[in-house]
Amino acid sequence: MRAERFPLGAGVTVGALEADPHDLLARLRTREPVSWLPAVDGWLVTRRDLALAAMRDAATFTVDDPRFTTAQVVGQSMLSLDGAEHDRHRAPFVAPLRLGEVRRRLADAVQEETTRLVDELAPRGEAELRRGFAGPLAAAAVTHALGLDGAATGTVLGWYDAIVAAVTDLSAGRPAGPEAARAVAQLGEAVRLGGTGLSDAEVNSNVAVLLFGGIETTEGMIANAVLHLLSHPGALAAVRADPALLPAAVEESLRLEPAAAVIDRYATRDTELGGAEIAGGELVRISITAANRDPATFADPDRFDLGRDNAGRHLAFAGGPHVCVGMHLARLEAHVALATLLERLPGLRLEGPAEIRGLIFRKPPQLRVRWD
Repeated sequence: MRAERFPLGAGVTVGALEADPHDLLARLRTREPVSWLPAVDGWLVTRRDLALAAMRDAATFTVDDPRFTTAQVVGQSMLSLDGAEHDRHRAPFVAPLRLGEVRRRLADAVQEETTRLVDELAPRGEAELRRGFAGPLAAAAVTHALGLDGAATGTVLGWYDAIVAAVTDLSAGRPAGPEAARAVAQLGEAVRLGGTGLSDAEVNSNVAVLLFGGIETTEGMIANAVLHLLSHPGALAAVRADPALLPAAVEESLRLEPAAAVIDRYATRDTELGGAEIAGGELVRISITAANRDPATFADPDRFDLGRDNAGRHLAFAGGPHVCVGMHLARLEAHVALATLLERLPGLRLEGPAEIRGLIFRKPPQLRVRWD
């Protein structure tokens, strides 16, 4: 019955969503803006107004469900709770990550780490920038933000890799190994946060979520922005000539390819969204990627346009009660990273093709570059 009602969604494959899904998402957004996808055993929301409505209605579309894979790995946290419990878990981390506090506490550390990484790269003339630059920068920044200054960046990346592997295994229907539990325990031993009103286990879970998000999405955000600029010579020349355009480049990159491509919710009751009848308990996957290219909000949505005056209306940091708590730090890292790379690596250019891929998180598997 649903295959007849949603024929386009019935033919969608995971491979198509992982590769270059934009034409497919555009067709879904036009014809089936809330569509049933057997490939993910759930609904996919592709229109921006409907995505916002679902994200803002936590009473109907919740994250608090035992199928939520990240909670299975790290325990309950602000990421997997709604209502008063979500607020209680999130509250201790909001003030330190406000824009003013991020600039005051972390701007110098981010610049110092960026400079150190570029100092190591500069003599080589070539590098892979995703795991060779963006990942270590993101790990170092979140290390400072969480007060993990005694932990080496390599150790922090190891904890992150273990958590990512476990979430990936569970999402694919495989059992998770014990490495993630050890990583969360070791992370908890390294973090000392008092006066939060949270138990030690709750602190550990939330710190693990911030570590995961702070590395995964920021690494992708930086890599995607570099790739977008280097793939558009006119925009690159404009930013070189006027560095004040750099924030616009970052926002437009976030709009075109958000590092977190989709976010998952579960219907708490039978409901209707965009003409689709959703049953209680069903997965509702919100495509941030599709919402960010909705022509109802963004004219010529597939174009990388530094002059776009409403690029900041993208949903790359989600919306509603679960809007990303670390968005100011992520933006700071991206701005500093791109400015430093362009200033210090003359003639920075791509070495061969690179493409952004991923079902849940989208970024280039590799980003190889050269410079003079």
